[in-house]
Amino acid sequence: MKLVQAAPAAALAALVSASLFAGLSPLSAQELSAAPRRPTLTVTGEGHAAAAPDMARFSTGVISDGKTAREALDANSKAVADMIAALKDSGVEARDIATSGFSVQPQYAPPKKDSTEPPRVVAYQVQNNVSVRLRDLGRLGDLLDKMVTSGANQIGGISFDIAEPAKLEDKARVAAVEDARHQAELIAQASGVRLVRILTVTGNGGVRPMGRAMAAPMLMKADSVPVEAGEAEVQASVSVTYEIEPR
Repeated sequence: MKLVQAAPAAALAALVSASLFAGLSPLSAQELSAAPRRPTLTVTGEGHAAAAPDMARFSTGVISDGKTAREALDANSKAVADMIAALKDSGVEARDIATSGFSVQPQYAPPKKDSTEPPRVVAYQVQNNVSVRLRDLGRLGDLLDKMVTSGANQIGGISFDIAEPAKLEDKARVAAVEDARHQAELIAQASGVRLVRILTVTGNGGVRPMGRAMAAPMLMKADSVPVEAGEAEVQASVSVTYEIEPR
């Protein structure tokens, strides 16, 4: 009889224990997830890096007029061919020369006062422009002078750049992170809190090129076009979120 009664008692005890364990486990997980989180501090840092440019881009071309479209085109084609030949003779590679614009436009006689006659074509104008990338910046002034000598009557859009900007961009990103850290430490010190750890770091729009007015020295011939390359600068920004706690 005792053995028969002991078995139900043991089974009942095991059932009660299992029920209690099942009831307590979710509570423990809930308590763990409900643990208080530390407050956070988010700052935005900006970094700059600058260097003298080592390459230039510009646009050059020829505008030609003629009584007929054929006449204007023939004159323009010869002048542009001479101009491109001068570029290549100066060491500019074919991959750095690209047509950027071409047009044939009729030219109209000025309308007479109170005239009802339709506009009258009196000539044609052809324009052909090429964009040029110069990898030897020291030759820019001489090359611009040679363009005019070879027949170009349109030059503009000069800009300066860095052939391999990756190192400059990396410096700007590092400076941005250091700036964010500096700001966070100042704010934490003034607020009486301590920086615990970094939770997130987010780049804000990558690296942006910026123009600067500082002049960089360039070696040019005395009779070449005077050119000031300035200084190329890039800017980077990051947002950093820190976990903080009272001191």
